[in-house]
Amino acid sequence: MALQYLQAKLSLLPRVFSPLFDVIFSTLPFNQRMRLLLLQPLNIIAALLCAPQVLFTNRYSVIYIPTRNGRRRCLVFEPPRSASSKQIILRPLHIDIHGGAWVGGLPEQSLRWCTLLSASTGAVVVSITYSIAPRHVYPTAHDDADDIAAYLLAHAEDFGVDPRLLTIGGSSVGGNLALSVSQGFYRQGKDVPLAFVAWYPALCFRAAPWEKRKPEGFPKSDPLAVLLPLFDVYAGANRAEHLGDARLHPVLWGRETLPRDMLLVSAGVDVLLEEGVEFVEKMEGEGRVEMILVKKGFHGFMECKHLVMCR
Repeated sequence: MALQYLQAKLSLLPRVFSPLFDVIFSTLPFNQRMRLLLLQPLNIIAALLCAPQVLFTNRYSVIYIPTRNGRRRCLVFEPPRSASSKQIILRPLHIDIHGGAWVGGLPEQSLRWCTLLSASTGAVVVSITYSIAPRHVYPTAHDDADDIAAYLLAHAEDFGVDPRLLTIGGSSVGGNLALSVSQGFYRQGKDVPLAFVAWYPALCFRAAPWEKRKPEGFPKSDPLAVLLPLFDVYAGANRAEHLGDARLHPVLWGRETLPRDMLLVSAGVDVLLEEGVEFVEKMEGEGRVEMILVKKGFHGFMECKHLVMCR
């Protein structure tokens, strides 16, 4: 048991140090490797911020799910089971997809949310990960998300879930991937997820990050400006070829491909706000779609445990 616990915790280290690995061992362009070197401290800080919850919880197990691009590390959160209950009940399944600007992020970032969701609803929650840039560009991460979702539904009995009770969501680019999964199910003639919940989702990559309109209150000097070209590699490497690709740009989708119920929690001080508003306005009157706007929130504020924002 102790060995399994230790293996689960240490298994996140390759993802944490992936920028440094690519700097040393990849053949990526020099300018990308130098930006990865600047990204590495941010990866470590992100891991340290969630370390207290990660180190002192055993609420999840680590599994590796095969995709066409290799195995991907995922966390499985199971709801508490009553010791007196012997009846086998198929539970709902929720798939959560972390953010990270296509270049990083950990499924542990959503640990508190996934734990709460599983415990309060009785659902099995799977927090997944995916291939990242700049080593991988579109559509690699989208293929990973599709493959993982398909695997979970194909092995629903093994996870004790009812595949008809599927919900999905994510933060930032994770929200983009979640909607891509929904569209993939629709194309295959399967039922789309029942509901979608996302935090500041990235819904359009037709423009580069530095071309997006900055909302009121956004810092005049972006502290991450030097990393923006790195954030744009995944979607921007072949942008001209995919301008009409609804899989990458969910704002282009038709309503029938999307979950019936959708909730977006958006931040007022975020360059992604405008595309979120555009998406919600387009979907109004077609199913239940709602946006909660945290006016003073910034991108990533939900991961800040002790931050109190004004709505």
